Amino acid sequence: MAFVNRPGIADADHAVTTREILENIQETHPGHPRLTAMERIAQNIGVERRRFTRPLQDVARTESFEKRNTRAYMDVCHLAEQAASEALSRAGLAASDITTVVTFHATGLAIPGLDVHLANSLGLPPTVRRVPMTQLACAGGAHALGLAASLARPGQPVLVVGAEALSTVYQHSDSDLADMIYKLLFGDGGAAAVVSTEPLKEPGIYIEQSWTYLHRDQTGGTGHYYRLRADNTGYHFDSTPAAVNAVAQVAPKVPWIHSAAWSPQHALIHPGSAKILDLAVQGNLCSEQAIRPSRDVLRSDGNTGGPTVLRIAERLHDDPPLPGSEGILFGVGPGFCAAAARTRWGASF
Repeated sequence: MAFVNRPGIADADHAVTTREILENIQETHPGHPRLTAMERIAQNIGVERRRFTRPLQDVARTESFEKRNTRAYMDVCHLAEQAASEALSRAGLAASDITTVVTFHATGLAIPGLDVHLANSLGLPPTVRRVPMTQLACAGGAHALGLAASLARPGQPVLVVGAEALSTVYQHSDSDLADMIYKLLFGDGGAAAVVSTEPLKEPGIYIEQSWTYLHRDQTGGTGHYYRLRADNTGYHFDSTPAAVNAVAQVAPKVPWIHSAAWSPQHALIHPGSAKILDLAVQGNLCSEQAIRPSRDVLRSDGNTGGPTVLRIAERLHDDPPLPGSEGILFGVGPGFCAAAARTRWGASF
């Protein structure tokens, strides 16, 4: 059993509404044949606003890969450091107490990476075990928490830290309808939490079981469902309709949902989109009531990638489930991969 202490959250500086993004698209692509469809999608996408690390006019500017990548990595480091510092404070620990740090992000390429940056900036011990993960994207938070639960030992807490600058894929050179949807969906942000075998400083979730799954369809590989691509103008996010449909195929694979006693009262479902949340409910991962915090985070923050599930965990502290109630953590991402955990809401001790 592993406890997830109350997460630390880092918000990007600039709030951007869905209406502002839609107007930016309309101004840049005035003759686009799908403008009417975009208006309809904007009304139903489930996101009212998100936060960017830069103003919208800067985010939408066309520039070189080097400039975009450098900026994205700097932003990821800043958000991650801020979230990690808050997570340590909320767990009542010093950086010197951490024995393992698990980092995850998909935006901002650098070697050495975020793990080394945090070790130096936070003052983690020089002997800290570092587990850097840069290719999990939206599945990063669920995967990292499950991994941390398996790594935590008595007196050896694990710091989980993720951040994304997904605004870096806001590219006006990408004009397919799917590209426009991601402009409306993505946001920037960071989150972190301490995972430990010691009881919680304040109420929160604890992880009973974790699970990962790599989906394969009849063709064998599903890596093309979601992918991050780079060219001389920076990063681009590509996907196919099969990606969303795969959620319905993967959800029944989660092992414990087939128990007759399965009735989660809270859920931390990665809100990749409103449709993904709909499919999670349809796939019996949880009820519509349990998924409400995921919808709330999608509405206020958009899809911030892997850190989003930690944002949902933090949101639960404002309206906590009943002590001992069962829950589920679930995220999907490129690969096509999924990660999940069976959780409970625990009281402090």
